[in-house]
Amino acid sequence: MTTQGMDHWAVGDSYERYVGRWSRPVAAKLLDWLHPSTDLDWLDVGCGTGALTRALLERAQPHAVTAIDPSAGFIEHGRRRVTDARVTWRVGDAQDLPVETNGFDAAAAALVLNFVPQPARAVEEMARAVRPGGTVAAYVWDYAGRMDLMRHFWDAAVELDPAAATLDEGRRFPLCQPAPLAALFTSAGLEGVDGTALEISTPFRDFDDYWTPFLGGQGPAPGYAMSLSEEHRTRLRERIRSGLPIGADGRIELTARAWAVHGRVT
Repeated sequence: MTTQGMDHWAVGDSYERYVGRWSRPVAAKLLDWLHPSTDLDWLDVGCGTGALTRALLERAQPHAVTAIDPSAGFIEHGRRRVTDARVTWRVGDAQDLPVETNGFDAAAAALVLNFVPQPARAVEEMARAVRPGGTVAAYVWDYAGRMDLMRHFWDAAVELDPAAATLDEGRRFPLCQPAPLAALFTSAGLEGVDGTALEISTPFRDFDDYWTPFLGGQGPAPGYAMSLSEEHRTRLRERIRSGLPIGADGRIELTARAWAVHGRVT
């Protein structure tokens, strides 16, 4: 299967079980870092199932949030679960945002830029949508480093099948490092570009809690897992199990880190 074929995002419930549950705490970390003013008009680009939108409602007291994603399935999932009248859900492309110029105080792209075919274009579009003096921000998982739940998966997968290396997000997405992210924002004409690490704990109650979400088919790692025969998937499962730090009580304590960047529209 091609890398694009593995980048499948459509079913909100499966995404939530896999990585969505960790998207919410890292969204809160972003807002702690940005410390935004209240009563702002926000644009959530590549909103997925709405982790950042929910964090904005809970922590930033926004005037309004426009949440945009290319997946109609994700938009419907978010619309069902977030009914706050301040939120507008729209299907749209980050590279050609269906919004007016200078219509927002702030825009953010959560865990999505590396999946956009032209990430530079997406940042330029966010900058276009934000008023002068406003904030543009983004964050992406540290796939090559401390996104532990995926690193354990891919390290085991490549041991068993070296061809799987072409699907590993840590190798596929060189953008997901501080320097390339900062360069992307600077090249879009943003000023005061700054970055930081957003780190959260990702505890699993047992191995099944870790492994079962990989059977949902949402995203590169689950897509790869479900492309395997039952025999090969079992071998992969047991190889991963042998490498995880499983406690005496069965719990697994991992860490997830994201790299964040923000800049100011001139």
